[in-house]
Amino acid sequence: MNGFRILNSRKRAIIALVHSIAFGLLAGYQLASNYHPSALLTAASGHLVGPAILTFIYFTVTSVLVWLAVISRSASEKLYFAFCATSAGVGLLRGLFGDPTLYAGNLTRVFLLGCAVITGVFILRLHSEMQTDFGA
Repeated sequence: MNGFRILNSRKRAIIALVHSIAFGLLAGYQLASNYHPSALLTAASGHLVGPAILTFIYFTVTSVLVWLAVISRSASEKLYFAFCATSAGVGLLRGLFGDPTLYAGNLTRVFLLGCAVITGVFILRLHSEMQTDFGA
C-alpha cells in the first residue's frame, strides 16, 4: 500500500496536478487583470444572480476539498488538498464579502495554488519512484 487514499495512482496525481495548474493560471489571470468579484452581501437586488452562483460554486468546491483533506491518508496528500481548499475558501470569502484590497485575495489564491502545484509535483514524483521500484 502506498499510503495515499485519494491520489493513490500516478494517473490521479496527474489529473489533480493538471487541475491545480489550470486553476492557478486562472487565478494568475485574475491577478493580472485586477479582477474583483461583486460581493454577494452588498450586491444590488437586481444583480444577485451572478454573485450567488459564484458563491455557491466556491462553497461547493471548498466543502468537497475540505472533505478530501479530512479523509486523505498521507501528510502530503492532506497538504495538497489543504492548499486547494484554502484557495477555494479565499475565493468563497471574496464572493461573499468582496475584496476591497488591491491584490490580497488574488495574490493569496495564486500563492496557495502554487504551493498545491509544488506539492502535486512531489506526489507525482513519489508515484513515479514507486512505479520504477515495482518495475525493476
